[in-house]
Amino acid sequence: MVNYYAVLDVGGSSIKYALMDETGGFIQKSSVPTPKKSLTMFMDMVDSIVKEFQKDYLLKGLAVSMPGAVNVETGIIEGVTALPFIHGPNMKELLQERTQLPVEFENDANCAGLAEGWIGAAKDVKDYLCIVIGTGIGGAVVLDKKVRHGKNGFAGEFGYMIMEDYLGRRAGETWSSLAAVGGLINQVAKRKDVDPDVLTGKKIFELAENGDTDVQDEIGKFLQRLAVGIYNLQFIIDPEKILIGGAISHREGFVEQINATLQQLKYEQEGLTVQVERCQFGNDSNLIGALYHFLQRQKD
Repeated sequence: MVNYYAVLDVGGSSIKYALMDETGGFIQKSSVPTPKKSLTMFMDMVDSIVKEFQKDYLLKGLAVSMPGAVNVETGIIEGVTALPFIHGPNMKELLQERTQLPVEFENDANCAGLAEGWIGAAKDVKDYLCIVIGTGIGGAVVLDKKVRHGKNGFAGEFGYMIMEDYLGRRAGETWSSLAAVGGLINQVAKRKDVDPDVLTGKKIFELAENGDTDVQDEIGKFLQRLAVGIYNLQFIIDPEKILIGGAISHREGFVEQINATLQQLKYEQEGLTVQVERCQFGNDSNLIGALYHFLQRQKD
C-alpha cells in the first residue's frame, strides 16, 4: 500500500507544493504566490492545497519546509523573514488544527541538506555539510544523518562567519556579504560605480565572459572568499562531503572553479583534499527534504 503526503516549500515569493509518496516520488507538483498580508490568508491557502489533494488521495500527513529559525520541537519559528506573521504563533499546532493532519516542519536549508542525505549526493555518507549560496549563504550541518540545530538554532548559518575588516571593529564583513551572490553583486556595483539593482548574478558572469576585466577580477575574489570559508569549515567539522547548492551551483564550470581555487589553498596535510560537489536536487530539494524530515520524526 502506498502512503501519500502533502508537502509544502514556503518561500517569500511562492509556495511550492506537491503530492508525494513515501519514497520521495512526485505524484503532482505546482506553486502559488505566497499570501503575504496575513496569517489567515496563509492558512486558507494551505488548507485549500490540502483539501484539493484529499479529493483523490488519503493523506498521511503534511510536511513543510519553512524559512527562519524553525524549532522542530516546540513548533515556533524564530528569527526574521519576509513573512512576519509566521513568527510568534505556534505554526505547527495551527496547521494541525486547521488540516486535521499530523504536521512536521523544518528550516528550508536543513530540508535541502536532508534531501541530499536521503536520496541525493550524500546518500552514501553519514557526515556532510550542505552550503546553499543565494542572496546570502545558509546551509545545514548533518552528522550521523541527523541535522544539527545547535543550542540557539543557528547551526548551519555559515553566512554569519566574519571574514574580513574586523580588526578594531566590533564586527566586519561576513561570508554572506562577500561570497554570496548578493555580495558579489554589491562588490561589482562598487567597482563599476553602478546601482546594485541593475545587476544580477547572471549579468555579472555575462560581463566577465564578454571580457570585462574589472568584473573578472571581482569574480576571482569572490571565488577565493568562497573557497576560504569552505576550507575553514572542512577543518572545523571534517565532514565526508561538502555539497554546494543554490542556483549558481548549476552554472557550468562553477563547482570546478571552486575546487581549482581550493587546490591553490591546499595545506600540506597528508591524506586530506578539500573539495566540493554539486547538490543533486534543485528546486525540488526542500520538498524532498521536508518529506524525509516528516517520515523520520513520525517514526521516532
